[in-house]
Amino acid sequence: MAPFKYERIDKGEAALLIVDHQEGLYMLAHDYSPVQFKNNLLAHAALGKIFNLPVVMTSSSETGANGPLPKELLEMYPDAPLIKRQGEVNAWDNADFRAAVEATGKKQIILAGITTDVCTAFLALSLVDAGYTVYAHSDASGTFDTRTAQDANDRMRAAGVHVLSMFAVACELMRDWRSTPGAKEMMPFFDTYLPQYGFLARAHDAAIANGTPSGL
Repeated sequence: MAPFKYERIDKGEAALLIVDHQEGLYMLAHDYSPVQFKNNLLAHAALGKIFNLPVVMTSSSETGANGPLPKELLEMYPDAPLIKRQGEVNAWDNADFRAAVEATGKKQIILAGITTDVCTAFLALSLVDAGYTVYAHSDASGTFDTRTAQDANDRMRAAGVHVLSMFAVACELMRDWRSTPGAKEMMPFFDTYLPQYGFLARAHDAAIANGTPSGL
């Protein structure tokens, strides 16, 4: 067995892919609540803005039931490549999409899609096969049920894909709260997209400003 090597996300070497986060396909994701999953999709996209990552978007047969990408994503990235696939299930089978990813010049890929077992997994496996280091953002990938998601994530892990939560992706990109982007940029992100952490910080701020020490 080869010795373990920790391959951390490097913000200078990474690109972010938004894969089939379409309004129709969104209805297939039942491993998260609808409110939570929309939040996670937007968080995935927002990480590209904060860390100035190259972004490539793609959709699948969007003139049919799959629907378009949400306007929030299109408004966030009006100038990013958007590859509208007309039939290919695996985005890597589309020459324009492959060219757009290759044009980023990055060898680390952060991706999320709907569904986890098809749009995320097929592309992630193809990218590994093509020599990329791949990070599948599990919180922003959705599918029919938890069992299907678990099986898809297991398949990706077995092929060497790194399956990470939103918090893990964000913290690996940041690495140090003193960095830029660091606490100043990431605390508003967490307040919006990971409110548990945002409210923890708010409570801390309130305790400093107005609180009574617990005496512990």
